[in-house]
Amino acid sequence: MMSFARLPRVVFAVGVAALLGSLAVSAHAAPVIDWVTVGDPGNTADTAPAGYGAVATSFQIMKYEWTNSQYTDFLNSVAATDTYSLYNASMGSNARGGITRSGSSGSYTYATKTNMGGKPVNYVSWFDAARVSNWLMNGGTSSSSTETGAYTLSGSTSGNAPAVNPGATFYVPTEDQWYKAAYYKGGNTNAGYWDYATQSDTAPTAVTSGTTGIGSAGSTGNFANYNSTADWNSQNGNVTTVGTNGGASAYGAFDMSGNLLEWNDLTGSAGSSRGLRGGYWLNLAFDLSSSDRGTNAPSTQIVSIGFRLASPVPVPEPSTWVMGLAGIACGGWQMWRRRRAR
Repeated sequence: MMSFARLPRVVFAVGVAALLGSLAVSAHAAPVIDWVTVGDPGNTADTAPAGYGAVATSFQIMKYEWTNSQYTDFLNSVAATDTYSLYNASMGSNARGGITRSGSSGSYTYATKTNMGGKPVNYVSWFDAARVSNWLMNGGTSSSSTETGAYTLSGSTSGNAPAVNPGATFYVPTEDQWYKAAYYKGGNTNAGYWDYATQSDTAPTAVTSGTTGIGSAGSTGNFANYNSTADWNSQNGNVTTVGTNGGASAYGAFDMSGNLLEWNDLTGSAGSSRGLRGGYWLNLAFDLSSSDRGTNAPSTQIVSIGFRLASPVPVPEPSTWVMGLAGIACGGWQMWRRRRAR
């Protein structure tokens, strides 16, 4: 696995802004991301299905699937012309999509649909998720490149997915990382795996939904959004608000069984396909389990697929340590002076 030495820039920038308080905030600043830490580095792989889930280092993964609100922020930041087809028209025309577009090329603007902001974004390709990763790694502003950083895309929207670059600070999780975050029991390096990402070997109960698409389970219990039971917005089964469809995985990540399928980066090497796991609102119970996996072309944009990102565990910037040490040194100097003055 890759090793990392620096705190992701977006997180560090947010911390600096909070400390200084007087900094201007971009109209299209990076969205706030909730992370959970996946620890127990060096854990064993699962035995059935064999071979998945072993990860050598600790890492972070998004607590929730990337939402329509977050993706709208991204589009408004970088897609005024939408050179790389980051917006799929079905996001606006399909009742299960969550984002509209207005204006013309060069001045496109984007908005979330009513009641869809907290739902997971769909109709996104692996290339779209990779561009979100690059955007975040480069600062998450309207001037941040989507073409280099975590992945060297060079304008590609189809064909082979490139390998993740060394030192990536935001990226699509590998299959082993995604699998561990979803199914590993945690607590030590030989803890074993659950069959479902709700910390259960029994199939979850399918949630229903209120009229605004909030799952009936809240954030606890062995529930998931699948089997077309979350009916709202005149749909037989639909996406539901993230984190309202039952309990989290052992590491605290929600909706890793159900709601939407999620992209994974397989091994992180270049290739003609990318992985999918977790099941979605239409699937049966088996499709949500650790035994089910799939692949698809990285350019695929369909109603059933979304994503969440991973990141290295934050390590304070060298400047943070220097400031802390300077403060300690200054305090020590003042104490020495007071003692000398007695």
